[in-house]
Amino acid sequence: MATLHEKIRREFEDRIHAGKLAPGARLPTEMELCEKYGVSRATAQRVLNDLADAGLAVRRRRQGTFVADVRQQINLLSYASPDTHIKGVPGRHEVLSARIVRAGDAVLTLPGADDDTAVVELVRRKLDLHDQPRTIERHVVLFSAAPDLLNEDLAELVSLPYLRDRGVSIDRIRIYLDPVVLDEHDAGLLRSEAGAPTLRRRRELRAADGSAIEIVTALIRPGTAEFFVEFPA
Repeated sequence: MATLHEKIRREFEDRIHAGKLAPGARLPTEMELCEKYGVSRATAQRVLNDLADAGLAVRRRRQGTFVADVRQQINLLSYASPDTHIKGVPGRHEVLSARIVRAGDAVLTLPGADDDTAVVELVRRKLDLHDQPRTIERHVVLFSAAPDLLNEDLAELVSLPYLRDRGVSIDRIRIYLDPVVLDEHDAGLLRSEAGAPTLRRRRELRAADGSAIEIVTALIRPGTAEFFVEFPA
């Protein structure tokens, strides 16, 4: 059972990650935490120190404690690169589901595939170094292209080099950036709010005949990334 100190810390962690406390926002002082939550000065100090140790806050002597800028900086030009997910970001994957299904029953529509075509479906949640959700990733791959995929270490799998290493002929890679809003299910997985706007990266791998081999989406937790485009002057 979580202690009061942990409950207070998690409350502030969730508010920071949800964007309710913006970078630079001033957090309550130790005395203000004591008065609001009825805790000791030592407990209040521990809450603020833990937030600072996690990189979520900055403590400044005689000034106070402020929300750190924890957003990942993403150049949209590089984010659209097929190799972006090969490099990845620090953290770990949590496998939510992995199965072989009919294309018609998969979480994503594989373009051009008949409903009865066998596909491999993989759903994972990417967690950052503090075990906070960063993205939800959904993969649907032709079973004929990756019949042994579920035998892999799915927490470490990067599908593009996996398919390339197995000699799958990939003729084209198409990437979409879709503005979306979170539904209740995804908001729960990302510990965010339903209806919050975010960005979804969608990648399609296609064979020479135009048929789709794989479709992958990565849904970003709102408030964890800041997107920009940069050109040389």
